[in-house]
Amino acid sequence: MSLLTQETARIRAGEIFLADPYEPKAPAGRLRVVLAMPYGHAYSLMCSGPMALYDLINRDPGIPAVAERAVEYDGLVRDGARLRAPAGEPYRSIESPAPVAGADVVGISVTNAGGLHQVLRLLDLAGIPRRAADRLPGRHPLVVGGGPGLTNPEPLADYLDAVALGEAEQSVPELLRVVHAHRLDPGPVPLHQQLARIPGLYVPAAYEHELAPGGGIRAVRPVAPTVPDRVHAPYLSVAELPAAHFCSPISDGSAVITPVLGCLHGCHFCTLGVPDFRQAPLDLLTSYVDRLEAHGIRQIIISAPTFTQYRHKQALLEHIRAYADRAAAKGEKVTAIIGSVRADEITADYLTALSELGDFGHLFTELALDRPRGIVTIAPEFAAGDLVALYGKTLKRERVDKAVDLCRTSGHVSAVMLYFIVGAPGETAADRHAIADYARDVRKRLGDGDTAVIVKVTQFQPTPGTLGQRLAMAAPDTVQEYVRQITETLRDLVGPAAFARHYRVEGPSAARMHLEAVCLRGDRRVGHVLEDLYDTGADPATITRSRLAAALAAHGLDYDHHLRHMDEPVLPWHTVDSVNRAAEQQLANALAKREARP
Repeated sequence: MSLLTQETARIRAGEIFLADPYEPKAPAGRLRVVLAMPYGHAYSLMCSGPMALYDLINRDPGIPAVAERAVEYDGLVRDGARLRAPAGEPYRSIESPAPVAGADVVGISVTNAGGLHQVLRLLDLAGIPRRAADRLPGRHPLVVGGGPGLTNPEPLADYLDAVALGEAEQSVPELLRVVHAHRLDPGPVPLHQQLARIPGLYVPAAYEHELAPGGGIRAVRPVAPTVPDRVHAPYLSVAELPAAHFCSPISDGSAVITPVLGCLHGCHFCTLGVPDFRQAPLDLLTSYVDRLEAHGIRQIIISAPTFTQYRHKQALLEHIRAYADRAAAKGEKVTAIIGSVRADEITADYLTALSELGDFGHLFTELALDRPRGIVTIAPEFAAGDLVALYGKTLKRERVDKAVDLCRTSGHVSAVMLYFIVGAPGETAADRHAIADYARDVRKRLGDGDTAVIVKVTQFQPTPGTLGQRLAMAAPDTVQEYVRQITETLRDLVGPAAFARHYRVEGPSAARMHLEAVCLRGDRRVGHVLEDLYDTGADPATITRSRLAAALAAHGLDYDHHLRHMDEPVLPWHTVDSVNRAAEQQLANALAKREARP
């Protein structure tokens, strides 16, 4: 028995199906869809978008397709940035020994812009031609991308046949119906033009771009009158979304709940506030928790960075606590891992409900820290109050102080992780140094005992789809220097001994920042740069500015072009852009005015 066959058999044997049962479809006469995720099996189950589609496609008899999943298996051979199946085995799905390359449609989810190279790696692993122009209808699968890493889909425009924007529970089933009908009767209209008519689907081949020297585009035009000028990301109502969008349909011993979608706030650098804020019905979540108890699943992941905005959070936590109490009576422990929270939404009742769960952690610290329990993550983003306001944040200092006071009073929070952004337009050196004062003051409020403050510093990223998308960004090497300065300032403030015992400063990876700087705002040529780097064995985890700049220059692109303020009328992602231009300019003017202050 081959290694991948053994591994996929172990995966299937260890999976617990939590969704309502349905009648399996016969594959004959239906499309074979493989949802490929560039993660290991455990993490793939946390990917709510692909997992919801997997459940929907297999559950709905009106969708002429059967879905499978493929992940980055432990048994794959790692060769630098490349992957290959062992001993010449084909890359297969969890459900089928048939090669992934034989599927009709392959879907690939991308979590962040710094991971776009993962698409090339998965296509190579499967033996599927990377570029859409090299794939032959009927012989190679249609390749569809999705996920937050494709807010700017242009770098992979020559590699993806379509990109599902926003929530795909309507666009992808319609895509499958169109592809299925086209296989039976091609008709006079090319498939890609048919797909381009589907709301929420961006089809790169349906648009011509006039490229500009150094980077960016002068103009973009649809290739046919039936192709829309713009494509808007759809966000569906709670009634339109299936249960699997809120509750993971499959578990490997832990289970994921997503109580809320979107955010009530609209920070100018964050995509969370772009869709309407929506909340899962409480009875959907509590019945899911009951199902977890019936299956003996003891770890519950509440994957929602805005969980404190959930109207029924107290009731949900009480329901989980009741389950935890019943498990404790049997000598077993239930663990809750929760998404980061907004400090202005922390209440005494919330902290009490958490403490009554016993062991608890917060998602974005749980996965990275040696001491995961009793940690609350708070994101002030900026130490200067007026900078907080300029960027649309409502998290004033007094609200953070109040939240930390509640943490101290509760007696169950021993550490606070503070998220800060550096390198943003409008920011000064004094603003960055104030981060050290902020961290010191937070620990004083938390208590001088065995408490800790972790300062997580991230780079300001002008993300497509937000009001800040045109703003300049600091060079990654500059950001690294800022992190070093903040670290030294904090050490000087509190003393070396206290710093070593009670503080930690973490900065972003320089290599990831370099990649994200060009992938967030690049045009179609950037994909060719990523392909060249991939072919020459460059490791994305260690890529340097000089290596990336040389690769960009080979395609007529300038690295610094991607860092500057983008005031041109047409952006590379123009076709999927829906941000108000006047509001963008208003923000830029306000930041420039602050930056010019003496």
